[in-house]
Amino acid sequence: MSRTEEKASTEEKPVSPASPQVSFSGFPDEALEFYEGLEADNSRTYWQARKAVYDAAVRRPMEALLAALEPELGPAKIFRPNRDVRFSPDKSPYKTHCGAVLTRTGGTGYVQVSADGLLVAAGYYATGSDQVERYRRAVADDVQGAALVRVVAAVEAAGYRVEGHRLKTMPRGYAKDHPRAGLLRHRTLYAARSWPPEPWLHTPECAEVVRQGWRDLAPLAEWLAGNVGPSDQAR
Repeated sequence: MSRTEEKASTEEKPVSPASPQVSFSGFPDEALEFYEGLEADNSRTYWQARKAVYDAAVRRPMEALLAALEPELGPAKIFRPNRDVRFSPDKSPYKTHCGAVLTRTGGTGYVQVSADGLLVAAGYYATGSDQVERYRRAVADDVQGAALVRVVAAVEAAGYRVEGHRLKTMPRGYAKDHPRAGLLRHRTLYAARSWPPEPWLHTPECAEVVRQGWRDLAPLAEWLAGNVGPSDQAR
């Protein structure tokens, strides 16, 4: 998995963006340069010295992007820039990307900007055992499982990667020759597409790329919301 597909801090709560004072005009070069520098020096010293750059070139444009998309796609929240290092061998204090998640779809829509460019995704990157059980029941169901097959095929045909954590063998209780064996082996399921830095990233066109991405991935988000939903387990 590429670094742009690093977990979108599912263990941390996102924070609501402030109301932007300007319309979205794209992410400036300084945003990518900021993250290039952070990848080379992921330290509090670097961050504190360039926090004003983060605020102006990364966070405010992200706030403006989300505000531009909210009338159609609903509110979204920006994830905190700090990493949760409590249970990670990597003690780097800051994420090398800025990510935001749609709240109307239960957190299944995601957008991220980094030195690598732009990423749009939807689905479940992490799941509780109750979600996995509901997911497998739905995949095994002839109606809902067939619907997911069609959704996945359409998403892949539109240029998105369908990925997720998969078991090496079939889960207990399901036949090895099940017609949807590949999907049944998934514990998590999401689709994503990445774009390297291109001139349109620095223009309002970037909002249209994200808008179309979330439109393309809406059927997957809706299937997961309707058949799996959020975890009932305490986090």
